[in-house]
Amino acid sequence: MPIRAIAFDLDDTLLRPDNSISAYTVDVLRRAHEAGIRIIPASGRTYGSMMKAVPPIIASADCLVSCNGSEVWSPDGSIFMQELLPVPLAREVAAFARERGVYCQTYSPDRFYYTVENEWAAAYAQLSSLKGECVGDLTAFITQPVTKLLMMDEPPRVAQLLREAQELFAGRATLTCSKPYFLECNPLHATKANALRWCAGHFGFAMDELLCFGDSLNDVSMLQAAGTGVCVANAREDVRALGFPICRANSEDGVAHYIEEHVL
Repeated sequence: MPIRAIAFDLDDTLLRPDNSISAYTVDVLRRAHEAGIRIIPASGRTYGSMMKAVPPIIASADCLVSCNGSEVWSPDGSIFMQELLPVPLAREVAAFARERGVYCQTYSPDRFYYTVENEWAAAYAQLSSLKGECVGDLTAFITQPVTKLLMMDEPPRVAQLLREAQELFAGRATLTCSKPYFLECNPLHATKANALRWCAGHFGFAMDELLCFGDSLNDVSMLQAAGTGVCVANAREDVRALGFPICRANSEDGVAHYIEEHVL
């Protein structure tokens, strides 16, 4: 099948380790876009955080999938599609984190709201380029449906909490990890794969005509749903073990090299 759309994760996939986008990658995505291929960044980040990360390629992007598939945005800030966690469930997730002494936060498109001032909040602000606001008890703060809640802890604890949360919220929410120290809770049907299925219907391409790139657990759904799913060489070991083709690491512009060699 010809490739008519390309979707890629940002952190640890398209973005280099310093969160930059190389001039080579910018040029490859521009040429792919000019060839009529849809370009779709798909991230766990919010729209506001994505827009701070992707200015060099925004002219080539047809839409942006944010919050692990909870939302699809036009580059100009119009929202195309949205899935939300209802207030009672979002509060239950926040209570799950509080009862286990785990840092937790939720979002608006351009801001995050967190439980306590600590190193996790500071690190997230630097990583995401978003402004944060300490609100204390999230269960009291959440009065409107939300796209996502995120917990942060050391990787072994996150792995344990992921198993526990998947059992507790089975059939009600989607639990995943975009980094080893992130545990993310999204609406039940909010996955990158489902968001890209929406994009396929909207833009008129088939999922078999979609090429995807990723590195972590939150990317697996789209790697499996696409006609071609590719892991960067620096992907999590358990994701690489699923048997996807592997391209160069993000530090070597693996996404761009694969597109140039196999598509352009």
